[in-house]
Amino acid sequence: MNKLAVNREYFVRHAFVALLMAGLGCWFGYDGFAGYPNSDPAALYESIEGAPPQEGTDLEAFKRQKIQSQIGFMSLCFVASVWIVLGLLASARFRFEWDENGFVAGGRRFAYGDILSADRSQWAKKQILFLRLGKQVVKLDAWHHRGVKEFEELLGKIENGKTRWEKIP
Repeated sequence: MNKLAVNREYFVRHAFVALLMAGLGCWFGYDGFAGYPNSDPAALYESIEGAPPQEGTDLEAFKRQKIQSQIGFMSLCFVASVWIVLGLLASARFRFEWDENGFVAGGRRFAYGDILSADRSQWAKKQILFLRLGKQVVKLDAWHHRGVKEFEELLGKIENGKTRWEKIP
């Protein structure tokens, strides 16, 4: 039985971005919790704005706002990193197997005749294939998984021109 496997290039690129976001989050966190709070307000203003503060500038309010900004950026970076990692885990946990007699999707065995429609509207551009199996729709993305192209070729041979090319909503 053939199985989909996570595409290494997809995994490495996304893992790199997740690490980059986590690193930026640490950088912003350091500034928000250690760097900026321990800085003199006038020196902080000058380092950020590139000029000395104008007379009457509320330097403490400026410092508080910049600390809050750094903590906000840290939070966004960590959320982005976690979101990317969760997407990678979902891709890694996705199971799809097939042979000449049928396929397994979502833990259930299907015959090729169970496919109500195969949506190839995104295949030429993105190599994404949707299979409608009753109420269930399975999305197969060749960027996320190796083996999707081989499955699509086999499906095309089995369908032998009888494909319903409708788009799945």
